[in-house]
Amino acid sequence: MAVYKRGYQRYEGPRAPHAERLLVLPREAWRRLTAQRIVTALLALSCIWPLLCALFIYIANHAELWAGLDRGFSRLLAIDETFILTFMKVQSVFSVLLAALAGPGLISPDLGNQGLALYFSRPISRLEYVLAKMAALVWLLSLVTWLPGLVLFVMQASMAEAGWALAHWRLGAGLVLGFWLWVALVALVALASSAWVRWRLIAGAVVLGFFFVLPGIGVLVNAIFRVAWGSLINPLQAAYGVWCALLGAEMPAGLSLLTGLVSLALMGTLLSLALERKLRPVEVVR
Repeated sequence: MAVYKRGYQRYEGPRAPHAERLLVLPREAWRRLTAQRIVTALLALSCIWPLLCALFIYIANHAELWAGLDRGFSRLLAIDETFILTFMKVQSVFSVLLAALAGPGLISPDLGNQGLALYFSRPISRLEYVLAKMAALVWLLSLVTWLPGLVLFVMQASMAEAGWALAHWRLGAGLVLGFWLWVALVALVALASSAWVRWRLIAGAVVLGFFFVLPGIGVLVNAIFRVAWGSLINPLQAAYGVWCALLGAEMPAGLSLLTGLVSLALMGTLLSLALERKLRPVEVVR
């Protein structure tokens, strides 16, 4: 048959479900993340602290290893909210570093190569696109936050006396929920920086500045203007206040659960609006 006699024919073969087709985006994003050696090295480095915490739990649950020591030392080996908070603070730093290295390469290549028009010409919304990109980063951050924390909680529950997990369920639930809030915030910051800054090095610096420079600006605002609302732009202080409330730990002065939740919600809303503003299928160039 001649070529000009071959008309257009719609594809009539089997089609994958929408959710399965959508998984192509996080799968490809995950492949890009793991291809970076520095990300893999930092991920391996972040496992050191959970291993040390696991060793601490083992020692704390074997009294024969420290039976000859005084009672003051034995109280330091308690697995309580202080231990969980220390673990969360250290791992949260690794999560920010990972987001600064891995996050900038998620959206900026699509924007730089004018790829959003191709994505959104398919049956995919902006929300689905953001969630698909975020899924790979959330999984990466979960490997250094709530997943090892949950393993430590299960390890302590298996080594402690019967009923420990039921009596201290708040530690496990607070760890998982607190880390989920933190991972969501870190992922939003990384995606927003990737969408607005085309250069990966500067985008990574923006992520670090959000978590380590913005708190200093909040302190300066409170000191100069003699106000308290400057603490609302301090993500570290807001997250720590929420963690203390979830774990039942003593709340530091000036922190509260309501203030922390309002601050995190405000930051998440502004970051989501920034992403919504930047992710457009067309761009007007003047």
